[in-house]
Amino acid sequence: MAHEHTLGHTIRFCGVGVHSGEKSTITLHPASAGYGIRFQRTDAAAGPIEIKAHVDQVSGVALATRLSSADQQYCVSTVEHLMAALFAFGIDNIIIEIDGSEVPIMDGSSAQFCEKIRQVGVVAQSPERKFLRLIDRVEVRHGSRWARLSPCSGDDLELSARIEFENPYIGVQDAEFKFGRDDFEVELAPARTFGFAWEVEELRRRGLAQGGSIDNAVVVSDEGILNPEGLRFDNEFVRHKLLDAVGDLYLAGVRIAGRYEANQPGHELNYKLVSALLAQTSAWYIDDATGAERLPSDSPAGFHSRLAI
Repeated sequence: MAHEHTLGHTIRFCGVGVHSGEKSTITLHPASAGYGIRFQRTDAAAGPIEIKAHVDQVSGVALATRLSSADQQYCVSTVEHLMAALFAFGIDNIIIEIDGSEVPIMDGSSAQFCEKIRQVGVVAQSPERKFLRLIDRVEVRHGSRWARLSPCSGDDLELSARIEFENPYIGVQDAEFKFGRDDFEVELAPARTFGFAWEVEELRRRGLAQGGSIDNAVVVSDEGILNPEGLRFDNEFVRHKLLDAVGDLYLAGVRIAGRYEANQPGHELNYKLVSALLAQTSAWYIDDATGAERLPSDSPAGFHSRLAI
């Protein structure tokens, strides 16, 4: 897929936001070459408000990744599962209309997004696709938790992660995935978000998990997995962490050709990693089939972060 791609036809998803508890509808439209990935809040009184899917629009990372408009008055939360599906299908240009503040959680994974995208397909566009290629390691740490990006061969993103929880129903889990070798729709897309039963009350006091249930998350208690159907994979928890990472990394604004590795990853760590990556301009270059160039005009030469963590 050397060229940019967009969606084959318009598709629509309806559902509840896992944190807001509010219903919303998102409508995905094909977009012209070079447009990028942009959300449009269609419920704004003054007309549609555009929010670019880019790390410099990130305004929150508490259990989900939230993007905000330039004036911070409008946001779109929980974008990571949709972003992961767009990356997996090679979609570079798309308009995402949304009539609320949070992307529907669907079943807690990327599977339903992938299913509809698969149905309508993708369309190649004229421009050559650009890649951000690592030439040096970029790493962030927070205590024992860390995440890094390092060079790899080819155009594909490689990922590996380890998680460790005291709860025996999770324990220590490892997973690896490589685009171009492994099947995202089979190996990562069905992995659901998860949470702990004893945290629900506190999360709801904080305004989170208002729409969460066993219909859209794996819920773990001291006695085991509360979902009647059980797990989709023995290591579903760490697979979902990789799914989240794919979506968060795509907020670099360009496809990353490199290797992602992490210990105890999460949205905050992913956000810090992408921010550090774009700031460390000596660690990468932008490349396409016509050659290579450092710091293109739309690159983060003036990159700044709005989110203080």
